[in-house]
Amino acid sequence: MLLDLDATWIVLAIAVVAILSYIVGVFFDALMKDDGFGSTGNMLVMTGGFFAAVLGANARGIRFDTLGTAAAAGLAGAFAAFALLGLVKAGLSRL
Repeated sequence: MLLDLDATWIVLAIAVVAILSYIVGVFFDALMKDDGFGSTGNMLVMTGGFFAAVLGANARGIRFDTLGTAAAAGLAGAFAAFALLGLVKAGLSRL
């Protein structure tokens, strides 16, 4: 689904997800302080997790029939990536 888009729509999708991820990343940076990745790092982790989840689901044969289901899967991937990397960073800082 994502790879079938032309370049204009891909750039627009990345820009929209990055902007929204930056806004959420600023909030998470205020919440997590030193345990987070900074507002830009939070944005990069969530944007990467979003697109990795959508592309991973498409690679496994899951087709999204609406934009809402693709966005839900992407959000789940974004927050899963953020939680996983946050746990890894917290674990490594306590060693």
